[in-house]
Amino acid sequence: MKKKTKVLYVCGELMPYLPESKISALCRQLPQQIQERGGEIRTFMPKYGSINERKNQLHEVIRLSGMNIIIDDSDHQLIIKVASIQSARMQIYFIDNDDFFNRKYEVKDNEGNYFEDNDERAIFFARGVIETVTKLRWSPDVVHCHGWFSSVMPAYIKRMVSDNPLFSDSKIVISLYNDSFPGSLNENFFKKLASEGVVDNELTFLEDPTYENLIKFVLQYTDGVVFADTEINASLKEYIIESGIKTLDMCEHDDDYADKYAEFYALVLE
Repeated sequence: MKKKTKVLYVCGELMPYLPESKISALCRQLPQQIQERGGEIRTFMPKYGSINERKNQLHEVIRLSGMNIIIDDSDHQLIIKVASIQSARMQIYFIDNDDFFNRKYEVKDNEGNYFEDNDERAIFFARGVIETVTKLRWSPDVVHCHGWFSSVMPAYIKRMVSDNPLFSDSKIVISLYNDSFPGSLNENFFKKLASEGVVDNELTFLEDPTYENLIKFVLQYTDGVVFADTEINASLKEYIIESGIKTLDMCEHDDDYADKYAEFYALVLE
């Protein structure tokens, strides 16, 4: 990379802590590849209860943990843990909280039903990342969000902390996958975001928080979109292309895929 670009990776899944998927595999490889090309990275994911802390050698970072995050008038303690992928010389930050993540499953229960509070879990994840990056006093040039669970992040960067000099110039890139959820998130999702500072006219899409509407909401704060799967919702893809947002087609199978991502980051930073 020509410039030491700082990239914040916000991942709903990441190997080896969760099973292999398109999201978890790319979130494992891409940060390493960008780092090896001279970029500076920070990588975050939720600390789901299914992750074995002893096996993966997670440990709490006391100096970053301890604050309370209020969501819908309820306090939730933020706990930050880290682990290292030694072969890649990468450190992974985990956002943890007993109320939201002390469960045996990620976003669905043992019967395959999506958790009713996934909206609040996504809010907590986004706010936890922002609070931790702020404590680290690290200013990302690009915030790259992977998977719908990270989709609250763009609105928070552009609205909640837009006056924070660490984030004021950050550009937002989202990668879209075939990870849609059925039905809708909690019907009060938009009210919770409104209380966080997202203005009313930007919340129209979330009056019915389906997956497609959630992505359309997120696009209001996005500088670039990566079509990271072959099975992206066709109407949503058409909507994105017509919007004029900069896009990158899936290139993970190309030998030079990391170079293409680096070039795309440079494009959105222009």
